[in-house]
Parts: sequence; C-alpha cells; structure tokens
Amino acid sequence: MQTPVLVLKDSLTRESGSKVHHGNIQASKAVADIIRTTLGPRSMLKMLLDAAGGIVVTNDGNAILRELDIAHPAAKSMIELSRTQDEEVGDGTTSVIVLAGEMLHVAEAFINKRYHPTVICRAYSKALEDSIEVLDKIAMPINVKERAEMLGLVKSCIGTKFTSQFGDLIANLALDATTIVGVDHGHGLREVDIKKYIKVEKVPGGQLEDSKVLKGVMFNKDVVAPGKMRRKILNPRIILLDSPIEYKKGENQTNAELVKEEDWGVLLKLEEEYIENLCVQILKFKPDVVITEKGLSDLACHYFSKAGVSAIRRLRKTDNNRIARACGAVVVNRPEELQESDVGKGAGLFEVKKIGDEFFAFIVDCEAPKACTVLLRGASKDLLNEVERNLQDAMSVARNIIKNPKLVPGGGATELTVSATLKQKSSSIEGIEKWPYEAAALAFEAIPRTLAQNCGVNVIRTMTALQGKHANGENAWVGIDGNTGVIADMKERKIWDSYSVKAQTFKTAIEAACMLLRIDDIVSGIKKKQAPGAGPSKPQIETGEDADNEQMIPE
Repeated sequence: MQTPVLVLKDSLTRESGSKVHHGNIQASKAVADIIRTTLGPRSMLKMLLDAAGGIVVTNDGNAILRELDIAHPAAKSMIELSRTQDEEVGDGTTSVIVLAGEMLHVAEAFINKRYHPTVICRAYSKALEDSIEVLDKIAMPINVKERAEMLGLVKSCIGTKFTSQFGDLIANLALDATTIVGVDHGHGLREVDIKKYIKVEKVPGGQLEDSKVLKGVMFNKDVVAPGKMRRKILNPRIILLDSPIEYKKGENQTNAELVKEEDWGVLLKLEEEYIENLCVQILKFKPDVVITEKGLSDLACHYFSKAGVSAIRRLRKTDNNRIARACGAVVVNRPEELQESDVGKGAGLFEVKKIGDEFFAFIVDCEAPKACTVLLRGASKDLLNEVERNLQDAMSVARNIIKNPKLVPGGGATELTVSATLKQKSSSIEGIEKWPYEAAALAFEAIPRTLAQNCGVNVIRTMTALQGKHANGENAWVGIDGNTGVIADMKERKIWDSYSVKAQTFKTAIEAACMLLRIDDIVSGIKKKQAPGAGPSKPQIETGEDADNEQMIPE
C-alpha cells in the first residue's frame, strides 16, 4: 500500500470543487440580503455601531457595507463592488449588490446539475452584451440646460434616500454646486471634479432649510489678529501664498558663536529686516487679504495690521486651491515672484462670521467661481452625516448626466425590459448555454421584485402584471412607483435613472458574478515567508519620504 503524499502543510486548509461554489454563493446571498431592504424609496434604515461607539444611521448601500467587518473572502469581494460603484458613478450601490447576489443565486441550480462554470460565465457575458444593447435602445437624451428636467432626474435618484422628505432642497444644492464647478473642455465635453472643488461644510445648528451653496468658499479660520484686522472687506484683493512669512530657521542644528554682545542685536535685526522685506514685497500689490498655508510671525502680523491687511495663516492646501479657483488668484510659492496677475480680484466680499462658537471665513459673491462650498445646517451630527452622504450621491448623479446626458426609466422598468428582451433572444441561442442565459434574464427581475417587496404590495400579482405588460419588449416605460407600489408609466411619474449608472450596475454585477463563479479552490492559512532562523520581524513600510533612501541601494 502506498503512503499518502503530503503536499500542503498541516496549517493550511483547502476547500475545493462544488463546496467552494456553494460557499461563495451563500456568502454573496447573505451580503445581498443585508442590503436588500434598503432598495427603493420605501427603504428601511440600518443603524450601525462602530468600534468607537459612534452610530451611523443610513440606507446607502456603500455606507452600510463599508462599516461591516466580514470574514468570508467572497463576501469581501461583494463589498468591493459597491465601493467601486460608488467611486465610479456614485449611485446604484444597493442595486449592484442585489443584482450580483441574484445572478449567483440562479447559477447555483446549474452548478448542482454539474454545468461547468465557464459555460455559465459565457452565457452571462452574452447576456450582459445584449442587455447593454437594450439600454442603448430605450435610453432617451436629455437637455442639460433644462433646469426642470435635471431637477426631476436628480430628485428621482435621491428619492430613495432619507432627505427626500425635504423636497427639492438637496437636489437644488447638488445641481447648483455641479453647475458652478463644471468646466467646458470644448467638443461638448464637460468635466466636473466633485472631490477637489466642492467642499461640504457641516455646521450643526439651525435648520436644514438654511443650507445653501455659496458662490465662493468658506473655511474654519479666523484672522490672525482679531482686534486689529478687518473682518469684513468688500471687493477684496486677495493674495494666496504657500510660503511661510517668518524668519527661516536653520535646517539642522545650527550653532552660531557670538563674540561681541552687539552681534546679538545684529542677528535679531537681520531677522527683522528679512521679514520686513517679505512684507514690503507683498504689500506692494496693495492686497486686502493675505492667506498663507504656512506660518506667519508676530512681526509680519504687525506690519500687515498696520497696512490694514487681514491675514489668515496655516490654511489647508486643498482649501487654498479652492479659493484660487473661486476668486481667480494664483497660489504663489515665493513672495519675490508676485505679479499683479496673481492677485485675486474676483471675490465680492470677504467676511469672518461666528456660527455657533466657531469663526468661519467666507470669501463669497465671486464673479465666475470655479469652486464652491456647500454649507449644510441641521439639528444633529448624525443627521448632517446622512445628508452629506445623500448630497454626494446627488452630485455624482448630476455629474454623470452632465457627462453623458441620457436617461433610462427607473422603478424597475429598465430591468424588466432587459429581462423580456433576453427571454425572447434566448430561444435563438444554440447548445447548452441557452439555459444559463435564460436564468440571467430572470435574475434581472430581482430589482423590480425587491422594490415591490419594500413597498409592501402583493409581490406575485405585481410581478405577473408587470411581466405581462413587458412581454414582447414593449411598454419599456412601465414600472413600479416605489412610493405606492402601483404599476405606472415612469415617464409621467418622472421616475428616471441615469444611463451611466444603470450600465455600470449591470457591468459590475455580472462581471463580479462571473469572477466568483470561476473560483474553485480556496486555500487559507498561508503564512508570510521568512528567512530561516530569523525571528518574526516587523513588516517594513515604505513611506513617501524614504522611498529614495540610501538603504534601498545595494552596496
């Protein structure tokens, strides 16, 4: 009798074959079930307690999954999906998970029948191509200049969120912010950079209705010398620096030996003269506000207040860039190189206001601002966090429409149309791939079904009625009104989705399902390799500074 051969170490566990498939499918379904109730306007909220004991109350798919700590590898990759979706298009984070979970669920039957995963994947990718074709067919263009149309669209996209009870408020904020920041590149291209140029400032207190988009920027800073510097300046000339206005210290330890006592005075005088020169160079341009990212010494502060200039120090780089975009200034690195063209003249008002017990500086009423701040007010921190998440989604939706102005019906109508068309096409597919293809067509119905479930209507009746309406791929615009659960025409109800969100949802969901289906082995318990005889060592983390360190170069 032959002795068994050990290939893997004892510490490693290995699962393979159908066990892995079932495990992955179960895990993905579990993740989808957590999220399922948060789809649609009648969605439930989830309350999560984080490690620090803070609470997060939200129904944004990505925000929920981000907080969860998950052990199963397949479930982890499901969570990545909603994150990708959030970064890429900003909306549809819940639908992507529900759809991927459903795709895997229908594949389970085929795996039990010993279908090869590659066959299922091939059928799925075919279904994906066809579904994108259907999207192209039913999409309708939208005029980006039409405020009312855009508003309806953004509203329908955030109608599923917590803030929908405040009417048009968030939709208006999002539209204003994205239109301010949009930059035309010609050729009909518009670039909207939400992350860099739209800052959301949350200030607890007041009412949500007080929230507004500022035509300019605000930041949490006060002037350097409050009593001596003006706190309100009309049409200010603004100079932005990213260099310190104080005496430069020696790089390392600098020892200066002074022989005479007078030399000490000379040293101090030199320092003072250096700062005075700096200030003179800046004051030559008659600024009203000087803002620097670095320090500003007491002496410089004295010169500035004498000249009637308000100064602000240690501002974040990102904020400085926003101010530059808003008032048309240029951030200067060396005061010696200042030019008249670097001075920002576009702002209408510089003002420092006290909100609550903190001071905020506003640079507002700009002529053509290319950056803005959204000021959110509200009763509590939790409320503001949720509003901010919804605002982010709304701005992403507005950005997507500006980039790709095409609409598809919401309320599950798109998915039903895709499903009906795929069912028809499946009869023309030859061979064994036909069945998984048909199953993929059925999986698309998960979205309208979940919507119906969350409204609390009779799911089976509603779904049958909808399938009847969509039977031959016609009535593309008939879907479920998520608030009442009534079958309605989405065009009249103004329930729309942006084309890029839908297309991205389908692509992400199906590609992820294929990836998880093609895993047939999970080996866990792998340890990091160590040199023989070496004790456990700390992993070396290479930061930006020591990336070009001498140690890296072999002798």
